[in-house]
Amino acid sequence: MTDKDRKRAKRVHRLARLLDSQFRIPGTDIRFGLDSLFGLVPVVGDTVTAGMAAYIIFEAFRIGVSRRFIARMLGNLVIDWVIGTIPIVGDLFDIGFKANERNIRLMEKDLGVALADL
Repeated sequence: MTDKDRKRAKRVHRLARLLDSQFRIPGTDIRFGLDSLFGLVPVVGDTVTAGMAAYIIFEAFRIGVSRRFIARMLGNLVIDWVIGTIPIVGDLFDIGFKANERNIRLMEKDLGVALADL
């Protein structure tokens, strides 16, 4: 992995955390991110965060993640977007599913490296 790829990997790791688990509900272990917050705005919020999630996948492609894993990442994105557009149900789903963190784990599995350690 080149230095440029390491920087990309760090950037998408931070973005995934921001989208999925940056904040914690006080007194609980429940974490959520901007994906859940933006999702409160029907369709538009989910579409905006889907664009950010697509950026993560694009960078994974540029880093060299295999097409098989890219396809799985796209599947997570589509599931997150489709269910996320359903009012209330989608917001709760976003808190539990965490598509972006799933995609980071897929990247780590394919690349054989923990992105948090870069």
